[in-house]
Amino acid sequence: MGEDMAAASPATVKFKTATERKRLNKRTISSLSPPAEVNGRPKQRWVYDETTARLAICIWSTGAVSWFWVGKLNGRLLRMKLGAFPEISPEQARKLAAGVSAKVSEGIDPRAERRRLRDELTLGELFTKYIEEHAKLHKKTWREDEQQFNRYLKRLKSRPVSAITRDDVVTLHRRVGKDAPYAANRLLALISKVFSFAETEVGYVGGNPAKGMKRFKERSRERFLKADELQRLFAALEAEPDLFRDFFKLLLFTGARRANVMAMRFEDVDFVDATWTIPDTKSGDSQTVHLPADALEILQTRRETIDGEYVFPARRGKEPHMTDPKAAWDRVRERAGLPDVRMHDLRRTLGSWQAATGASLPVIGKSLGHKSTAVTQVYARLDLDPVRLSVNTAVAAMTLAAKGGNHGS
Repeated sequence: MGEDMAAASPATVKFKTATERKRLNKRTISSLSPPAEVNGRPKQRWVYDETTARLAICIWSTGAVSWFWVGKLNGRLLRMKLGAFPEISPEQARKLAAGVSAKVSEGIDPRAERRRLRDELTLGELFTKYIEEHAKLHKKTWREDEQQFNRYLKRLKSRPVSAITRDDVVTLHRRVGKDAPYAANRLLALISKVFSFAETEVGYVGGNPAKGMKRFKERSRERFLKADELQRLFAALEAEPDLFRDFFKLLLFTGARRANVMAMRFEDVDFVDATWTIPDTKSGDSQTVHLPADALEILQTRRETIDGEYVFPARRGKEPHMTDPKAAWDRVRERAGLPDVRMHDLRRTLGSWQAATGASLPVIGKSLGHKSTAVTQVYARLDLDPVRLSVNTAVAAMTLAAKGGNHGS
């Protein structure tokens, strides 16, 4: 049987008046018995819906059950498959049937449109082109785009690009935004970028479903960990495998961005000078990060136990190093009773504790690799010594606080 037709082409099948009509709901359909085979050949039982014109259910002697739109197009009978039951609910089937009826009333062959959509670029295929032909060439954070797509858009990857509607984007944005408004806004920006790429580079003319959509209001985030919260965090980390325990501690002790720590290599660490050189940061420049004693101890231990170039090697997947520790972080913050703390807040925590222990804003900016046109000249005049002292002081204070001591701030 072809995709659209139940048994034969619309030119050869003969129209028969429906002998069965019922109000088709889940209970009614589940109670329908399949027809018996005749001479070893499968048979069909057709039941038409009482409330929606041209909507029918077909039960095969094999037990398969599918929805169909049944009517005439240009004088020929058309039985067009809408989908299988129960994957397609009665409510969904009624909407699909109404859509087909509307197209047929305009003289449009819905099968031709279905074939066009089948041959059209899918969202997954478009996203792959976007990553390979644009993001990898122009964005240092293209892996974050991949993570966003896999987390929120993967279920839509097989859908044709033109079938992604504004309603789909609005619904997705609202769903994600209930718990994570910042992530929802970043997702909206990604969808808009992908469709802009489709318009400029692929020749897509269907419009951008995310264009002009209102973002959730964002406020500057000031979350950082206080002394009692550090104690709970460190206690929660002890229950993690050393891969994640060490990773999260290095985020805190270095204040470096997550992507940089995930890709850290032993060859970029100077164990004598206690520094780590990040060859390529988000801003496009290299950065020298001071390693306090606690961070250096972690790295020395990992160097002795790991055979490879990456400090945090991947356990599986295409990338040679860790790519997405979100699940581990969710475990840690739940165990620590810190549901609102994000990984990026560890970076903010180092800067906050530097400020609390007396560091100046230029020194904090230098240690965290911040780029600002207003203070670039000040940063350029700073050497590593005040940064080293500031980081050492802050990490020592955090470590003391995590152990329950007085941090003196």
